[in-house]
Amino acid sequence: MNNFLKIALVLAFISNTFTTVAQKKDVTKYKCMVQMTNYAGEGAYIVVSLIDPKGNYEKTLYVMGPDKKWYKDLKEWNKFQTKKPANISAISGASISGGDRSVTVLEIENSKINTGYSLRFESAVENQEYHVKDLEFELTTENLAGKNEGTGYIRYVRLNAN
Repeated sequence: MNNFLKIALVLAFISNTFTTVAQKKDVTKYKCMVQMTNYAGEGAYIVVSLIDPKGNYEKTLYVMGPDKKWYKDLKEWNKFQTKKPANISAISGASISGGDRSVTVLEIENSKINTGYSLRFESAVENQEYHVKDLEFELTTENLAGKNEGTGYIRYVRLNAN
């Protein structure tokens, strides 16, 4: 391999690395702690979705619940997921039982903050109620730094920039 080709390959690698780093800076990772209420029954399946300013699903950020056969119980999200399927295997984890808490990491694009976007936490428990908006709050700097109260199985959610 001649020196010109070696230099071109090294420059291409460096350029690609800087582009990847620049793209990552447009996203902030948030530790997301979900504290559940003390309900009786099976573990809750929870979906965290990015909602656009018009109230439409834009993206699935995290799924708490590993068994796909129960995703249909998250009715509104499942309609979105069926129409616009996404590979959620990398963003899924265990369901959460009553009284427990879970800590996950959400990646949120900085361009979505303070622009009318929201986070929706949708929850369902086998043979119990379904909450399409167990918790939903606008993605503002203030809300991302505070404690957000749920209305169903979720007691509250806290997010901290990682």
